[in-house]
Amino acid sequence: MSFDKKMDEKFQKWESTTLKKVTDRFPERKQEFVTNSWIPSDRVSLPKSSDLENYMEKLGLPGEYPYTRGVQPTMYRGRFWTMRQYAGFGTAEESNKRYRYLLDQGQTGLSIAFDLPTQIGYDSSDSMSIGEVGKVGVAVDTLKDMEILFDKIPLDKISTSMTINAPASVLLAFYIAVAEKQGIAKNKLTGTIQNDILKEYIARGTYIFPPRPSLRLITNIFDYCSKEVPKWNTISISGYHIREAGSTAVQEVAFTLADGIEYVKSAIATGLDVDKFAGRLSFFFNSHNDLLEEIAKFRAARRIWAKIMKEKFNAKNDKSLMLRFHTQTGGSTLTAQQPDNNVVRVAMQTLAAVLGGTQSLHTNSKDEALGLPTEDSVRVALRTQQIIAHESGVTNSIDPLAGSYYVENLTDIIEKEVWKYLDKIEKIGGMVYAIEQGYVQKEIQDSAYNYQREVEEEQRIIVGVNKFTSKEEPPRDILKVNPNLREVQIRKINEVKNSRNNEMVQNCLKVLKEKAEQPDLNLMPFILDAAREYATLGEICGVLRGVFGEYQESIVL
Repeated sequence: MSFDKKMDEKFQKWESTTLKKVTDRFPERKQEFVTNSWIPSDRVSLPKSSDLENYMEKLGLPGEYPYTRGVQPTMYRGRFWTMRQYAGFGTAEESNKRYRYLLDQGQTGLSIAFDLPTQIGYDSSDSMSIGEVGKVGVAVDTLKDMEILFDKIPLDKISTSMTINAPASVLLAFYIAVAEKQGIAKNKLTGTIQNDILKEYIARGTYIFPPRPSLRLITNIFDYCSKEVPKWNTISISGYHIREAGSTAVQEVAFTLADGIEYVKSAIATGLDVDKFAGRLSFFFNSHNDLLEEIAKFRAARRIWAKIMKEKFNAKNDKSLMLRFHTQTGGSTLTAQQPDNNVVRVAMQTLAAVLGGTQSLHTNSKDEALGLPTEDSVRVALRTQQIIAHESGVTNSIDPLAGSYYVENLTDIIEKEVWKYLDKIEKIGGMVYAIEQGYVQKEIQDSAYNYQREVEEEQRIIVGVNKFTSKEEPPRDILKVNPNLREVQIRKINEVKNSRNNEMVQNCLKVLKEKAEQPDLNLMPFILDAAREYATLGEICGVLRGVFGEYQESIVL
């Protein structure tokens, strides 16, 4: 009798006797078992002999195509992921203090959060900035703010990630100029700018310019950095915000990779060689509560991207095929009710990211559903990573869950579902057209609605929210941002304008406008010239607004 037939007979006997007796005793657990993405979960993993025979051939080894098992041959046996806590609030002085505190606590990379006016290219003095200065990140108006932000932090010894999109070229220019003032060559800098504008139209909303000039700025950065800042990751293609907007795990991967395809196509269309820039592309994913689904999601994403780069874009360099990614634990999973429960959620999500093979990681703090994290809560969040790295034992083995039938089967299912979305988007005409037609936004909205309905109907249990609730006093030690920060920043802007060479600034801005009107020119050198002369973020973005216009979102019905 064959292996498969023996297993089938054994399973049928188990299902009709033992399993039936047990499940009859617990009728409340008879609902459909699905992952957070509504993928059905088998009651028991039952591999076929063909699966067992093909595992090695299909999976390969860590560090080898298609990278299902990780992009590095040694993974965490060689070095841990970068522990990169996302932080920034108030003024550059306050944020610099937080960064140095985190570095003293063992953080191994910086991750900069900018306030909303900075993210959409307005100076703190602009009327559009009223009420938002320093609230959700640090206010950076000029090169002077960036100098203060990195005071006593040597940029050749630390890797910096900046969550900035529409004005990414300006903030990168500020960063390069600070390095020059520290005596550090551009080719020594390491880090990442998010620089992913397509997901802003889909999920987040901090866009400035329409899609096509935005893609020009992005590919300008690809080209400039490939020659001048070769160690810099020129984009972090982000699924994090897509997931935060309500997508499923499958949609998160599909829409993120579709964005990635669009960026690669745009760069190639400008004449760039895929192997000259693709190795510096990076990705950014969310880690949610469904532990095994999240692990399978990361593994599927690597495998799909490797196939896309090899088969669609004919990339030859191994680094061009590797999906390297940063992870952040799920902000939307944090609850204001019983915030201590968030420590447990974040620990689970951290474990999923590590078992999924992340290259860097931010762990959310327990109080972030209430406000910006305090020093105490951010220290606990960082310690979560450190405990998993040093005490859990999961880093001793490379891809320890490889061969788990449940994980491998779930990886295969997610891959198939992602390809369905990618094929659909390709038929629509690509991601830009899919966004313009509202297809992607509608898919996410539907998923978010279904999830929320299930929570309200208690089909999904959120501990402390719709079950196991309790009356409690809100925490008292919530971080408060100074409401007078805008006045502080306006004074700093005025000081810079009074001390800079305003004639040089105006000349740089005039040249930038002229060059922006010529569609084939790379704007990075001219933006950097303006940054060096202390032109403000708002002045530089204002010039580009005048040439490119501003994006107006269409209503999707």
